[in-house]
Amino acid sequence: MKPVSEDCSVTTQPPPQTGSAAGSVRTLPLDLPAFLTRERHRIHLVGVAGSGMSGIAALLIELGHTVSGSDKVSTTETDRLQRLGLRFHEQHRPADASPADLIVFSSAIRSDNPILGSARDAGKPIVRRAETLAAIMRSKRGIVIAGMHGKTTTSAMTAHVLREGGLHPSHYVGAEIPILGTNAHWDPRGEYFVAEGDESDGTIVLFHPEHTLILNIEEEHLDFYADLDAIEKVFAQLITQTVGKVFYNVDDKNAAQLCGSFTRGISYGFGETADYRAVDIQLKDFASTFRVNHRGQDLGEAALNVPGQHNVHNALGVIALASELGIAFEKIAKSLAKFEHARRRFEIKYDSPRFLLVDDYGHHPTEIRATLKAARSVGRKRVLTMFQPHRYSRTKALRKEFGRAFDDADRVVVTDVYGSHEAPIPGVTGQMIADEIVAHGHRAVCYESRLEWVHRAVGNMLESGDLVLSLGAGNIHEQLSSLAADLVIAEKLKGIVGQDGEVCLYEPLSKHTTLRVGGPAQFWVEPRNEKAFAELIRFCRDENLPLFVMGRGSNLLVRDGGVRGAVVHPCGGDFDKIEINGVEITAGAGAKLKEVAYAGKAAGIGGLEWLEGIPGTVGGGLRMNAGAMGAQTFEKVVRVRYLDANGEAHTKTRDELEVYYRNFPLLEKNFAVSAVFRGEPAPLEEIVRKLEASQEKRRTSQPAAKSAGCIFKNPEACPAGKLVDELGLKNSSVGKARVSEVHGNFIVNDGGATAAEMLELIDKIKATARAKRGIELETEVQIVGETG
Repeated sequence: MKPVSEDCSVTTQPPPQTGSAAGSVRTLPLDLPAFLTRERHRIHLVGVAGSGMSGIAALLIELGHTVSGSDKVSTTETDRLQRLGLRFHEQHRPADASPADLIVFSSAIRSDNPILGSARDAGKPIVRRAETLAAIMRSKRGIVIAGMHGKTTTSAMTAHVLREGGLHPSHYVGAEIPILGTNAHWDPRGEYFVAEGDESDGTIVLFHPEHTLILNIEEEHLDFYADLDAIEKVFAQLITQTVGKVFYNVDDKNAAQLCGSFTRGISYGFGETADYRAVDIQLKDFASTFRVNHRGQDLGEAALNVPGQHNVHNALGVIALASELGIAFEKIAKSLAKFEHARRRFEIKYDSPRFLLVDDYGHHPTEIRATLKAARSVGRKRVLTMFQPHRYSRTKALRKEFGRAFDDADRVVVTDVYGSHEAPIPGVTGQMIADEIVAHGHRAVCYESRLEWVHRAVGNMLESGDLVLSLGAGNIHEQLSSLAADLVIAEKLKGIVGQDGEVCLYEPLSKHTTLRVGGPAQFWVEPRNEKAFAELIRFCRDENLPLFVMGRGSNLLVRDGGVRGAVVHPCGGDFDKIEINGVEITAGAGAKLKEVAYAGKAAGIGGLEWLEGIPGTVGGGLRMNAGAMGAQTFEKVVRVRYLDANGEAHTKTRDELEVYYRNFPLLEKNFAVSAVFRGEPAPLEEIVRKLEASQEKRRTSQPAAKSAGCIFKNPEACPAGKLVDELGLKNSSVGKARVSEVHGNFIVNDGGATAAEMLELIDKIKATARAKRGIELETEVQIVGETG
């Protein structure tokens, strides 16, 4: 592309539109700048909930128009605008827009929108959002901030500096701006209007500003543009329509080439040729400092409270522009020190000593690299990234560039493409991006097709000291918000269990059940003592947080959706203790029943050998009155200590307890802490013989494959295993779930089985027993959790 000179001739017509209502817009028989800024009319906005259109609505309301708008959903922004006077309609109905003198629509609106169709039929004026903004700007001294990346931050920064400099600018920015109050504002006192120029659909050529600030130019929006040359032509036209100065980033190759020979061009950057140059740049945490030179003269030091070298570039462009408008450098520097990011621009969503969660709108490879570099500079232990590609066309065109963009991320989770208004392209998915990142050499990348599970994937990776970054222009930030909400609870749970205890988010319960299936626990909590357990119970009660206690997971089937709330696994510390007193053995709820049997052996206590055949913990054995070798747990239990629903401790003797076959009702709403088992003195040889007999029976009658133990309770007619055998169901399967050929009452996981497959096989066995023998089988295995 040739550099732009002041005498070159470029058409002032915007590029032809594709895929929108723009192709049928009528030539307006009106002076649009006067219509919008010097008159008062009824105006309807189609697609008013979008960030760009909501800003137009705000400007029109402040200009005194009667404004109505329609969209598919309401948002916090439409709620705010309604308080200012917007008449909002949550459907696109022609009747709601019929009183309007003018219809304004966003680029996301399709040509067959009923309001646009009705307006065309009525011969009513219809204009695009960019036409409206350009017309409003014509009544002031316009300043357009343009470029592929950083427009929102730099526009907000410019408006803030000019406002602090006493120029009372009006502004239009494409996001919520806390420091400015709103994303758009009309100030009748000032001469200047600062606006973010949107190059995505070519409508940036509608602007005729006094000054233009160009941040960068590269391949982007290739659903609209044929190539980089087409993009540069649009920027060239904007430059020729700028009547004042053009500020450009000399470190950006394409911007420098395009603007370098423009006589009213002013460059900024880090190199020695820049008119405004940043030197002595120091990046630390969420801040940066640098000194500014103007053509060899030191202007002083500037400080930013937003991270990243790319924001130093942005600030330098603002310094150049504000300086040329006559604002003293001291005022500029003071203003920049107070600047805060726009929403979704490196926005901190959660911050604690252990974790930092940041959301960013970056969705182009260049933006991703810059944002990850800024995240890395914060100095946290690791940077974990969740990324949602934006638009199918961009994903396809820039897939190689995306593959090279994540080098500064320690772990990456990619979800599927947010299509915006685009139709899917076959074969273009988030998996494509994940594959490209892997092909580039990154070894810690995974693809999660279900957006609603992304926060789970990232949350389960968390370690103290991590920074989590969500990237994308779609709705990936909602996943970060879900993670942040759960982290609030998780940190409180961690405070309860202390340094010795463990708290994990979204822990796969397949890791903690003998069947090796099941979705995640929202909160996996491991208390080490009774006091912490009691506090957990009270916390969950007060927070209305579901609480489920599990031991070894040996008689448990967790559905694929996992368990909502806290899954408490008492283990370690007091819960693993086993103490001997005469012929009595006191064991914590987390101790394995097998360990109780072997503790008895070491102390010469017999009668407990059969406990070796039960693969669970003391707590689990108590809950279901587990049995083996013809014996049941409560035949040997003399006392139980437990916590009630309020975390209060109680101890009861065996005579005070109601116990049934495979059922101990007390623990349906209470929680075991420990139990006392009573055996009798026995010779070591006898104890060893009985332990070996238990082992041999288990080896010969139970499968070695992954299982949950017996699936069904024994009906009165015959044992469940014998019944399944007689029904001819041994070795039958659903997916990777299979009835064991060794024992008919065992369902085994052949590797990779899902809970859904297990449940389908259980239902098949039940239906067959009902149909062929009239027997209603009842599950012994505990089934919990939500469907996947």
